[in-house]
Order: sequence, then C-alpha cells, then structure tokens
Amino acid sequence: MKIPVSKNSLFEFPSLPRNLLLDIQKAAKKADITNVAIVGGLVRDQLLINAEESSLYNSKDLDLLVEGSATQLAIALRNELDPKRISNLRIHASYNTVEMKIDGVPIDLATARLERYELPGENPKVTPCILEKDLFRRDFTINAMAIELSAMKLIDPHDGESALAKRELHFLHSKSVEDDPSRIIRAARYSARLLFHLAPDSLNQVKSTLKRWPWHWRQGNSTHLAPPALATRLRQELELLLFQEPWEKALSNLQSWEGLLLLDRGLQSDQDWKRRLRWASKLKVNLLTALLVGAENPKALAERLQLPKQQQDLIIQSLQIQKSFLELNGSKEYLSWSPSRWSHEIETAKWNQEAVALSICKGGPIWRPLFRWWSRWRLIKSPISAKELISKGWIPGESLGQELQRLRRERLDRNKKSR
Repeated sequence: MKIPVSKNSLFEFPSLPRNLLLDIQKAAKKADITNVAIVGGLVRDQLLINAEESSLYNSKDLDLLVEGSATQLAIALRNELDPKRISNLRIHASYNTVEMKIDGVPIDLATARLERYELPGENPKVTPCILEKDLFRRDFTINAMAIELSAMKLIDPHDGESALAKRELHFLHSKSVEDDPSRIIRAARYSARLLFHLAPDSLNQVKSTLKRWPWHWRQGNSTHLAPPALATRLRQELELLLFQEPWEKALSNLQSWEGLLLLDRGLQSDQDWKRRLRWASKLKVNLLTALLVGAENPKALAERLQLPKQQQDLIIQSLQIQKSFLELNGSKEYLSWSPSRWSHEIETAKWNQEAVALSICKGGPIWRPLFRWWSRWRLIKSPISAKELISKGWIPGESLGQELQRLRRERLDRNKKSR
C-alpha cells in the first residue's frame, strides 16, 4: 500500500464541514494562539482513505492540539461563531482540555503537553510543550502524526506513514508498555479494526514487559492498590474493545500476544471465552462481565477493574449458581427432574435472572436446563388467572397462591416443548 501524501503536500479533509478549519484558525489568531494542529485518528484515517479509496476508515471526531491554552481557544470560538453552531461545550480546567461540537462535529481541544511517568502504570505528570514534543507521548507511530492548520501539511516525526504502508503497529518508545500497559489493549483494538499487525519489536516489548512485570502491584495484592493503567484505564480500554470493535479478532490477537496476562492467568489460558461472549451477545449479557467470569479469580478481577457494583454482584451470584449445580452434577439426580422441578429449584433460590444468564454463558454440565428455564419455563404462567379463580369462588390468600402454582406446574410438565 502506498500512502500518497508527503510531508510537503497540502492535506485536505473532505469529510469536515466547509470552512470549519478556517473558522478555527481565525479564532486561534484572535486568541493569540500561533499553532493549532489536527492529530489522532482523523489524520491516520484520511491517509488510509487517500491510499485505498475506502470508506472503512471513518473517524468522526476532530482532535485539535493547541500550543497554548485549549480553554482560551474554546472561549474564542464561542465568542466568534454563531451560537447555533456550538453545542455540548465542556471545559476541563484541571487538564486544560475542552470537549465541544461545532456544526455537529465532535471536537476535542487539548493543550500540547509532555508526560512523565514517575512510576510505571501510574498517572503521569504533565507540563506544557510544543507540538512536536507532544507527539512523542502518543501510543503508536500511526497516531503520532499531525496536520498544522496554518500550512495544512503533514508532521510525521516518527515515520507513521511508513507504518501505515506496512500495516504495522509500532509503540513509540521502549517503555511504552511499562508506562501504560493499557496500550496493549489499545493495540488489540486497532489491530482488529484496521486489520494491522503488531510489529515484531512491539510484540517483543509486550511479552518482555509482561514477563518482567515492572509494576509495583501484583495479582494477589489488594485490588485497591492497583495503578490506574492496571485498573480504571484498563477497564475503559476493554469496554471500548468489546463494545466498539470486532471483539473476537481483537481478543484473539490479545491472547496470541499473551496480553491477557494483564487481566488474569486463567483468562490467558482460557479456551472458552468465544463461547461465553457469543452467548452473552445472544442473551444481552454485558460482554465484559461475561469475559471476566472465566477468570481464575473473577471476583478479585472485577474489583480491580472497578466494575459497577451491580456487575460485581452478578459475577458473585453466578459463581454461587455454578457451585450449587456442580454439587448437584455429582449425584446425577437432576437427570430425572421435570421442568416444574427445575423451575422450583431456580425460583426458590431467588437468583437474579441476569446471573442465571451469565451462568448459561459460562457453560458447564447443566447449562441446557438453565437455558430452558431462562428462555421458556420462567415465562409460562398458570392457564387460569387469580381473577378467574376468585370468580369461581376461591378466596384470596395462601391457598389461592398454592392453586396457581399447582396449575402452573401442570402446564410446565404437560408442555412437551418445554423440554
């Protein structure tokens, strides 16, 4: 693949509204900001579109890098443009970043900055810098290119064009994974979406860094002590992988790189995750929860990644369901159970229906009757309603409830399809 844009060629973004970039330049000039550049996925994807004439690459966000104050540029845009063109303006003063929409286009403004990691995996210390130095903090060479608005020319200090042509993912430096291990998940995302492969030097960095495990936290330690890149940032990348990317390809790549060791040794050796996630898609179960339930220690991993409490509770209850039926499987008594008996056992345990669905995704020897209950048996009601029984002389109370249950049991066991 040949990328037909050089560093001296004028660059265009036909997908953006006409005059949007010109309006941003005018606002920057009035705010005394001398250098604004487009960075991120829009630059990368436009290069790929130019090369392949393909609509596969379609970044919709406009990421702008500002030498100076991003907040100052946002205020200038708000003052200069018709208010009807601007929406969703959110200024994050602590990081001097801004989110907004202009003409419906999502725009992120960020002040150019250097990042210094005092400890591997922790949040970095940041200081303002010039545009070229900011590009060195990026994740991959293909994302470390920029287009200066003043000249509309490509800035490519790390040879991202060459990596695009080779369809390769290269980390920017030898400590990229050590500084932020969540970049491994990001590599899996890009590899699946763009159909790129991880360059040999970057793959070696993944494996050697995971083998050294340079982070102060280790699996088995208190989950609350895990650094952000092994906790919240890792969860965020996993959510993007599972809900925005071709997850089967991404996770397959991740496992082949031994990258699932970031999560749990059990998941790295897990051969059943495809089945779990396919069933989770079918049963509308949260994909990340379904992935984690196959871990060596699902509860601890869910805590470390700071999953919402509801999802953690589902994992715990699913493990309880698995344990209950594992004991049952030893006697094989369940082989003679009727649909009504299965329904009774499941419903009297008062298990959350989502936890039962998660147990179905997990598999095991008794997943089929669990699935029959979830998909059919739980939906079957008494053929006669309480109102009809009362009209026939039944008195509301315990005996009425018992009769409704009896009628439902008869209907469950009479319905051959329910088996």
